[in-house]
Amino acid sequence: MARKRSNGGAGSLEGINLLDLAPVRLADWTEAEGRVTLVRRRPEGKGVKAFFHRFFSYHLVPRLVKLDAVGTFAWQRLDGSQRIAEIAEAMRRELGDSVEPAEERLGHFVRTLRREGFLAYPGWDELPAITASSR
Repeated sequence: MARKRSNGGAGSLEGINLLDLAPVRLADWTEAEGRVTLVRRRPEGKGVKAFFHRFFSYHLVPRLVKLDAVGTFAWQRLDGSQRIAEIAEAMRRELGDSVEPAEERLGHFVRTLRREGFLAYPGWDELPAITASSR
């Protein structure tokens, strides 16, 4: 799971323009019929606390997260090579007015994915040695 960097305000992104960040995918995913499905990773760790964390965060929540057309469009571009602002502009260009307000929708989507451990901000979050790719 992504963790916040612990410098200057406990890794807070306060004062950072999130539109300038280029998140990277951490989750495994598949694509079928033009839609992406994210695969939640099994939590790691040892001990009683880790057991309960694994049970509650893995067995009681959906393991597969199916994205809609807008989420699929964004996910395919969240590879660390494009800033959020660039992805929002591409959404606007390709999907039209249905995605407005694009920056706000994409920002909410990215924050949710980060909180759930599906993606991370390089330079702010710990990244695993190998990032996920399409399976």
